[in-house]
Amino acid sequence: MEDQHINKRLRIAALISGSGSNLQALLDAIEARHLPGVEIALVISNKANAFGLQRALKHKVPALYLPWRTREEWERRVIDLLQLFQVDVIVLAGFMRIISADFITRYPERIINLHPALIPDGGKGDTYTTSDGSLIPVFRGMHAPLQALEAGVRVTGSTVHYVVPEVDAGPPICRREVPIEAGDTEDTLQERIKKVEHQLIVEAVKIHQQRV
Repeated sequence: MEDQHINKRLRIAALISGSGSNLQALLDAIEARHLPGVEIALVISNKANAFGLQRALKHKVPALYLPWRTREEWERRVIDLLQLFQVDVIVLAGFMRIISADFITRYPERIINLHPALIPDGGKGDTYTTSDGSLIPVFRGMHAPLQALEAGVRVTGSTVHYVVPEVDAGPPICRREVPIEAGDTEDTLQERIKKVEHQLIVEAVKIHQQRV
């Protein structure tokens, strides 16, 4: 019974804006059979030159560029595509646009995002307690690694969470701490966080698959 539950069919739509390295992590895990029953059904990019589109096509995954003219039009077309491709869950894999509350509430606990910082249980609150008992601010928004450096904290991390209308405030699925090293810049810290993200996104999809 347990194996049947774990292997439940799960079709993912990945929304991307750039290189698609987290998409690649999922594709590799699926091909290595680390995510039985999971498939990438569709990849959508709001950027025509997003390298993630090439990654998808290389793995024979349907992929398309959908230009962002207005949010309302873009989301309406995405909803049609999600229905057409029978998508079960949406993964924001480096998607650099804010989607509307109406879109989000249409898919409760079916939109997953990666955030390069530590989000507390439940997603709410202004502080996070690290594994060593330190209390650090919760960094939200696009430049969370830079915020962590500017705050002078010794540890940050990555969280995979369900998306809610409030930005970077959804309940975590999984997360991991990343130490900040002497001499770190926003770029070097971001790169180390990305390596953790590649592991966490696979873990999060597996956890979600077990829940549904």
